Amino acid sequence: MIEINIISALSDNYIYLLRNIEKNITAVVDPGESKPVEQFLNDKGWHLDEIVNTHHHHDHTGGNGQLKEIYGSKLIAPIYEKEKISNLDVFVSDNDVISIAGLETKVIHTPGHTLGHVCFYIPRENILFSGDTLFNAGAGNCHNGGHPEQLYETFFKQFKNLSNNTLIYPGHDYLENNLKFTLDREPTNIQAQELLNSIKNNFKPGSIITNLEIENNINTFFRLSNTIIIDKLREEFPELPSKPSQKEVFLLLRQLRNKW
Repeated sequence: MIEINIISALSDNYIYLLRNIEKNITAVVDPGESKPVEQFLNDKGWHLDEIVNTHHHHDHTGGNGQLKEIYGSKLIAPIYEKEKISNLDVFVSDNDVISIAGLETKVIHTPGHTLGHVCFYIPRENILFSGDTLFNAGAGNCHNGGHPEQLYETFFKQFKNLSNNTLIYPGHDYLENNLKFTLDREPTNIQAQELLNSIKNNFKPGSIITNLEIENNINTFFRLSNTIIIDKLREEFPELPSKPSQKEVFLLLRQLRNKW
């Protein structure tokens, strides 16, 4: 019923073009630029009905204006960032249930990368558009308007309620570098090493879609009780308690990833 097309944009962004074949509705998620979206739509002969933003950063909203002008699309974005996103038509907030590309979609407030960031979850397809909150094998940074403690709360209050087979569609292609960070923190992680080996020679952006079960195995930010990760952290942070909380581990990992 739903076709998801992945468009590479800017240096490493993913733009998602959703097509509801049955209802003839098309939506775009986080268009950082308009030209590749316009070209794709023109090639297909499709109209763009909806523009959806997870947060306000320009590499996710830069194409909004041009696409809205050309197609008259409805713009959907978080109410928490309404002062930072122009020409909004639909404001969404935590636990709202809306329609995107004709499919029931739940809005999940996921602060951390920015304070107003949201993710969009489509239960019927078991799909999560995670923006810059959750990446393949990684977590978003908090440099531009976010906070790491809120990012931790998001990971362990919002994502834990989703099923293990939820498919992850993130805002950027950071997979290779994130896997290297995982292996730097947990050198014995066989699944991370196997996945890294598999993408080194023939990886194409968007060709690997992980789910939460895979993430629990390869994403350091979900593996906060792992003794290898904790012991390696203690090498750099000797003051770490003998039995640190998951929050303490998460915050130190995020601190290391900032400069890794």
